[in-house]
Amino acid sequence: MEKLKSVIPETLKHKISHSTAADLDSTCSSLLDFFTNLPLFHQLVRDLTDPLVALCGKNKEAALEAKAKGNQCFTDGDYSNALQFYSQALRSAPMDAEDNERNLVATLYLNRASSLHKLGLFLESLQDCNRGLILSPVYAKVMILGSDTSYLYFCFCPCTASTWFRRAKANSSLGYYEDAINDFGVSMEIETSLSGKRQIENELNQLVDQSRLRTSAIEKQHDCSADEPLQVELQCVSTPNKGRGMISLTNIPMASLIHKEDPHGAIILKHCRETHCAFCFKELQADTVPCVSCSIPLYCSLKCQVQAGGEDFLKYKAKYRFKLDLSDDLERHIRNVTSPSFSSPDVKHFAEHRHECQGMHWPAVLPSDVVLAGRVIVKHIEEQAYGGLDHNVHKILDLCQNYGQLSSDTKLEFHVYSIILLCCLQRFYATKLPLNSTKTSEIIMLLSKIRINSMAVVRMKYSDVKQPLNYDLTSSVEQIEVAQAVYSGGSLFNHSCEPNIHAYFLSRTLFMRATENVTAGSEMELSYGPQVGQWDCGKRRMFLKDRYSFICKCSSCAQANLSDLFHGGYRCIKPNCYGVVLDSGVIKYEKEKIGHCERLSCLQDHVPSDDSISKLAHYMYEQTDYHWLEPGSCLGCATFCDLQASKKSISKAEVHIQRMKDAVTSGALTTNLLMNALRYVDILRAKLHPFNRRLAEVEDNIAQAFCLIGDLQAGMDHCRASFEILEKLYGESHIAIGNELIKLASIQFSMGQEISSDYTTRIVAIFSRYYGSHAEIMFPYVRYLKKESCRVV
Repeated sequence: MEKLKSVIPETLKHKISHSTAADLDSTCSSLLDFFTNLPLFHQLVRDLTDPLVALCGKNKEAALEAKAKGNQCFTDGDYSNALQFYSQALRSAPMDAEDNERNLVATLYLNRASSLHKLGLFLESLQDCNRGLILSPVYAKVMILGSDTSYLYFCFCPCTASTWFRRAKANSSLGYYEDAINDFGVSMEIETSLSGKRQIENELNQLVDQSRLRTSAIEKQHDCSADEPLQVELQCVSTPNKGRGMISLTNIPMASLIHKEDPHGAIILKHCRETHCAFCFKELQADTVPCVSCSIPLYCSLKCQVQAGGEDFLKYKAKYRFKLDLSDDLERHIRNVTSPSFSSPDVKHFAEHRHECQGMHWPAVLPSDVVLAGRVIVKHIEEQAYGGLDHNVHKILDLCQNYGQLSSDTKLEFHVYSIILLCCLQRFYATKLPLNSTKTSEIIMLLSKIRINSMAVVRMKYSDVKQPLNYDLTSSVEQIEVAQAVYSGGSLFNHSCEPNIHAYFLSRTLFMRATENVTAGSEMELSYGPQVGQWDCGKRRMFLKDRYSFICKCSSCAQANLSDLFHGGYRCIKPNCYGVVLDSGVIKYEKEKIGHCERLSCLQDHVPSDDSISKLAHYMYEQTDYHWLEPGSCLGCATFCDLQASKKSISKAEVHIQRMKDAVTSGALTTNLLMNALRYVDILRAKLHPFNRRLAEVEDNIAQAFCLIGDLQAGMDHCRASFEILEKLYGESHIAIGNELIKLASIQFSMGQEISSDYTTRIVAIFSRYYGSHAEIMFPYVRYLKKESCRVV
């Protein structure tokens, strides 16, 4: 793509870089004329759209090669590598391919089920058994003897009985005894050898003695998104400074669910394709399900694969008849296993991957937001065709755009990618998407809408852990951006660096919940990323301007607050002075805030009970002459501090602390490295303000290191030191504080101590405030702590 952009004439580049939305028809027409006569452009389009040259198609030979390697690993007892090779083979295997007169994909699922069972992954093994049986059910295939059709007999695949036996063992291991008994029953009917029947009978007799029965584990998914109805009234209004926004028409209690929405379009980010489901965005387990027709996406289940709209897995289900002497119960059981209840996408949940799923290369190569634009366009075309309306792309998404504020490079990229995307989509929608300047300009406007209105779908790295608490601090609070999505309703909520609503995701569904009591008529605001306590004012504003093309003027960015003062502040050199010293970068924004305030009354709203902080806040509040607000000048006593010398000492200390962090990451941490880092932490404490966020991060790094070498008490002490700093920056009830409390509770749990009732109460309260009834669904430790608190009571 860079080569294509490099050959565009400079005069045309200049015209595009200085264009406005009104100029798009002209700039698109000029670029289309240039590309029409450019062989490089036509070669690029062929490379992106020709299945014969793409690397993402199915390949039977590659699948058989990977299968053979998996078989060898399984024979050698290397079940982990066998699992990897079978998964690799599944990704390449055509659905209709046969191997030794058996469906290759079904065989691969059953082989992988054996590896999963050997590794103790019983649920995953069970689900692979189900998938293999869907494609090759244990029905008896009708065979004709000679030319006389009156002579019929039933022939079973040799692996049929063992498949049901394997499924029974997986169900038994999971405690699903009722299903296991039925599985053994089917296996018994199919098994032909006496020794095999005897083995099945022994297993069956042992299960019958088990009195505890559980419900079926056939692949099901609970729709937790429908558990809680919306009970608030919101209205979209126009505001003079922010454009459209959402206000409450009634008083809204804290933790109320205020908005719920499925995406208008969504796509998994490229770096998460191998780790997260391409449809629901959950973290993938070992039993991944590949797309039926291409090798790009992976799914967590057949349901997600079908909903994504690739070629339907179920259409490859073999057509067989039941063996005549199977009981009604066993016939019903076989149908339940081999006939999943989920259905193909409807108009509301259109087949988002189908137009990409023909072995073409462009969905894997083009940027995620460009592929997302293609999905939005195709959904619009399908919806309009269903409703008998027109197909104008410019009617997609009634949202704001920022084309005029885009950089020159971005404008050029949007022009090039819009033409490329249009050529790719023409393979399916040539009559509805003609290659002209009008359609190209419409796609450019759509890309600019997606750029500032799409949301990053995030998942907490710890949200899927199976253990209730884990003291491994390396992944306790990390948020991972896994997908990009457009939510038409969610995009109407404006930003604040101190929001009163919290957005989160269950699968693809966006949820928004009030994090405080909101009075009628108040604007409902969420954070577009940065928040007070997380970043300082300058960094927040820069991010929002670069990403969303606006300068934040929320109350936290317009008025002075203690968190922004402390966040990157330095310590005063005067003993016993807790005043904060600021550098020029912070001073710039703090002076701007004070210039917009008649007085610093906003500081009094943030004054904690700590005497040291209270003195600083009241000192600033009482000032009428702000000449003291200068770089290097202490805000508490006006003493000048040499920031250059402080920064030099801090840089030296950071080198040694980074060495310790690198050792933690590589698994090479030693006690000497940790003790050396501790000495330099003392230097940071002497130079940075006690409530500087960097100091909290370093204390957390030290806590992590101590936990890794087994000194949990020292880990607890440093984790608590980090917690106390963050509590000053965020406030006592922020979700970040809930995450820190989880760390403290995790260390206590690992030390064999009873978890503090204060920790338990605060964790449950904070997570319920931000996630409501979903807290227990999303976070196993919240459910665990809630049960523990009830048990103690």
